Amino acid sequence: MSYSYLFKYIIIGDTGVGKSCLLLQFTDKRFQPVHDLTIGVEFGARMINIEGKQIKLQIWDTAGQESFRSITRSYYRGAAGALLVYDITRRETFHHLTNWLEDARRHSNSTMTIMLIGNKSDLDARRAVTYEEGEKFAKQHDLIFLETSAKNDENVEEAFIKTARIINDKIQRGIIDVSNEMNGVKVGNAPSTAAVVDLDGNKGRGCC
Repeated sequence: MSYSYLFKYIIIGDTGVGKSCLLLQFTDKRFQPVHDLTIGVEFGARMINIEGKQIKLQIWDTAGQESFRSITRSYYRGAAGALLVYDITRRETFHHLTNWLEDARRHSNSTMTIMLIGNKSDLDARRAVTYEEGEKFAKQHDLIFLETSAKNDENVEEAFIKTARIINDKIQRGIIDVSNEMNGVKVGNAPSTAAVVDLDGNKGRGCC
């Protein structure tokens, strides 16, 4: 299918925070409670519409294990957006965000948009990280922030699409040079009025 732009995303964070569940919920609209550990990277894609433009999101789900970190680093370069995920019920995954963020900014383009996601909001009774703590970390590091639940499909749609809106805005303002595909954006051949279900303004629902 033709598209106006292709945006490359990378999903990063510790093992078990729900990265693969987020990807599956966004691309397939389903939740898989038992998921094998990601080995290296997994891939998913979905077409959306932003301001009348048909945009293909190409999403790389990375392994959280330290042993695969070198593979993950190779995918930072050439990504327009990153979803940095922690588990609200496991405080250590929140503490590790600083290392993930340093890694991402060291190996990515300066124009990459990063969305911070506190996942598993459906497990609020087991919460170990407050919403305010996540919001504060995001503000300190100039990130966008949402809590999600892949299980309940809460804010999953919004996380991916809000990131795409910001990337599109950077293109319109000339911050992202679309002639250089290493910035994570590829120009397609679809007319800007391409027909597709318009997801703009859709609040979306969740994460695992």
